[in-house]
Amino acid sequence: MENISSMLKKIIANHKCQINQDQIIDLVLNNASVQEFLQVHKLKITDDIFKRSLNNLYIYIQECEHPSKVNQGYEPYLFVNGNMIDFAYRATLQKRIDDRKKYVQNLIHLVDLPLSLKNVELSAVDKTPERIKALQEIGLFIQQYHVDKHAKGLYLEGDFGVGKTYMMAGLANGLAQEGNEVVFLHVPSFIAGLSDHFKDNSLTDKIMKIATATIVIFDDIGAESLTEWSRDEVLGVILQRRMDNQLPTFFTSNMNFDALTIHFAQVKNSYDDVKAKRLMERIRCLSKEVFVGGENRRR
Repeated sequence: MENISSMLKKIIANHKCQINQDQIIDLVLNNASVQEFLQVHKLKITDDIFKRSLNNLYIYIQECEHPSKVNQGYEPYLFVNGNMIDFAYRATLQKRIDDRKKYVQNLIHLVDLPLSLKNVELSAVDKTPERIKALQEIGLFIQQYHVDKHAKGLYLEGDFGVGKTYMMAGLANGLAQEGNEVVFLHVPSFIAGLSDHFKDNSLTDKIMKIATATIVIFDDIGAESLTEWSRDEVLGVILQRRMDNQLPTFFTSNMNFDALTIHFAQVKNSYDDVKAKRLMERIRCLSKEVFVGGENRRR
């Protein structure tokens, strides 16, 4: 941002020959913003203070009417500074709104999901009869989370395109609004991309970040292609850690619990019902199954 003193010199030099003190006084006294300020602070501001502050008031008006690009996103405001009226800059309302939105969005860590999900507001989710139960459960979770940071998550189960991911995006945004970090990952893409982390030895760190994150949403679990290793050493490790520490965990899936158990048992070249049930026990412990009905909105 340009130095205020140098800005003063420039503006005064540019207008000194074009405007006299009487004209400056007239301009200042007829400015609505200055009038309001003088009225609010009338007990503090003497004639001497006013006259001493004319240059500052004049520049303040110029900055209000012709804001410089250097100060974009900021606006001048007046304040009494000892025996002078001075002005400084503060973020505009729109900048504060934009900064707050950016802060909230930075708390949502999307893994293989579109950035547009960061803009979903829970209040904007259509409250169709088929979604009411899920939305009520989401609301109950938020209430419980305010008093218990180990509140149990949800497992939204339903057909394609009924809005499970959209509702979870609304939940993520709502939790981030309250200052909570949320990891929101697409399970099939995450599992498919595990081999990429072998190249830079970052897999262990990636697993631990998800396993210990404050809140995690596993989107579309059951649609991934698993091996024994990815089931037991990746998903199993993550879910075990989250269960042990009672960390809020959410899931969306096209499968109910029974179908997901079969999916976990049937991995490449093997079938292991025991390990599948062990994994499902962690999911059952972490979340409450809620059915979401309705039509496929993607068609």
